[in-house]
Amino acid sequence: MTVKEIVSLLHADILHTGAYLDTEINAAFGSDMMSDTLAYADSHTLLLTGLCTLQVLRTVEMLDIPVIVFVRGKIPSEDMLELAAETDTCILQTKMTMFNACGILYQAGLRGGEHHG
Repeated sequence: MTVKEIVSLLHADILHTGAYLDTEINAAFGSDMMSDTLAYADSHTLLLTGLCTLQVLRTVEMLDIPVIVFVRGKIPSEDMLELAAETDTCILQTKMTMFNACGILYQAGLRGGEHHG
């Protein structure tokens, strides 16, 4: 599923595109806990979160996660958007809850990554 398709499905606003609108996303992970994200997510994963801190961007940078979807209408700060530009991270925002956003993506065929550790 491409990022463009995800934007459409989640009625998301694009806050920073990076170079990723045509990128294929293979899995999704939803969490507000970055320790869980570090343990279970990997590259080509879409992160859905309501946690709106610089730590989120640092976490996705470590994991090479190309896209963050901020749920529940959370809006990242200017510092976060500047860091997203520096790290070429795509930032999306939706008013949907995490549960509904994950359900819509799952119904459209996107699955969670499998933990192998």
